[in-house]
Amino acid sequence: MLKFYLKYFLISMVPLIELRGAIPYMYVDKAIHPEINLLLGFILIAIGNMLPVPFIFFFARKVLEWGADKPVIGKFFSFCLNKGHKGGEKLQEKAGRGLFVALLLFVGIPLPGTGAWTGTLAASLLDMKFKDSVLAVIGGVALAGLIIGVPCALGLGAWFGITGA
Repeated sequence: MLKFYLKYFLISMVPLIELRGAIPYMYVDKAIHPEINLLLGFILIAIGNMLPVPFIFFFARKVLEWGADKPVIGKFFSFCLNKGHKGGEKLQEKAGRGLFVALLLFVGIPLPGTGAWTGTLAASLLDMKFKDSVLAVIGGVALAGLIIGVPCALGLGAWFGITGA
């Protein structure tokens, strides 16, 4: 049983996949292994998704700035920095004083490239306060968990209803 929970925890830490991929994966496993505790899985997935946030906030920007002038990686790192700055400026212009809510919704709407990793990097590039950015990302992760979890639960309920399992 532990291997299942460890698998969900690790999947939720992967950039771009994060919670959006870990939750459906858990529900697929639940259809095969009914003894899986969904609440425990959700908690571990949320923790796994949030674990990299402080490291991203404090170090990703520094690493990108450090590598921007390096021969092999410089173009990519510069691209990431420029993209982050431009995206952050647009977000800030549109959000105005509602940057917290804008970040929460950015992380919470489950589209590719809008998860906790990207949201935290954007918050770092926008020089948001750590506490505000973490709270917005936590809210966004919770929102994304609901948006992904509800259809998965409905699909699993339909599956059990159809198969009689």
